[in-house]
Amino acid sequence: MPFDDIRRDGPERGAHERAINLPPAILWIIGLNVAVQLLREFLSPATDAHVVLEFGLVPIAYTGEVSGDWLSLLAAPFTYQFLHGGWVHLGVNMLSLAAFGAPVERLLGVRRFVLFYLSAGLAAGLVHILSFPNSADPVVGASGAVSGVFGGVLFLLWRVGRMPSLLPVAGVWIAINVFFGIFGGTPGAGGEPVAWTAHIGGFVYGLAALRLFVSREHML
Repeated sequence: MPFDDIRRDGPERGAHERAINLPPAILWIIGLNVAVQLLREFLSPATDAHVVLEFGLVPIAYTGEVSGDWLSLLAAPFTYQFLHGGWVHLGVNMLSLAAFGAPVERLLGVRRFVLFYLSAGLAAGLVHILSFPNSADPVVGASGAVSGVFGGVLFLLWRVGRMPSLLPVAGVWIAINVFFGIFGGTPGAGGEPVAWTAHIGGFVYGLAALRLFVSREHML
């Protein structure tokens, strides 16, 4: 089946096509991320720092002596995905999601795509915690989840015959992230803001797990 035809059943594209032709889940995810960033603009620096500390992902909170409340610990693996280090960080992630996410959502449908997206962010966060267990720096951003979507779209391209092999592209992408990891320093609010192991974790998860979210009628 052609790559462009990987989509859920829906109305024909035509005269009433939206100016921004993105599937609904992606639009909602982008909107929510932008809304969160806008709200943070009205916070004082101290309050905003508290929000990042409470709702960002802090590895040592899970691996060391836990000082935070249990609700924050449960929420952070999800909420860190909707906090960003600034408008540029947000813009890069949301543009990447818009660029790569549409064929994945059209294959999975809204609910399955949201589950796939959030679970990729969870996997990315887990890899980051395991990589930097003693870090007290909060990590924020949708990069891990978006990396999972990128991995998913590469898997789709390979399955429909648009990409002869996954290895070259995947290898280059992983090598770039390893480069940033080696020469960029430790990720987090207090260091280099590139959580490279989270990117790799989300990407590998997207490659490996996409098929688990595909319905039987669209089974790859």
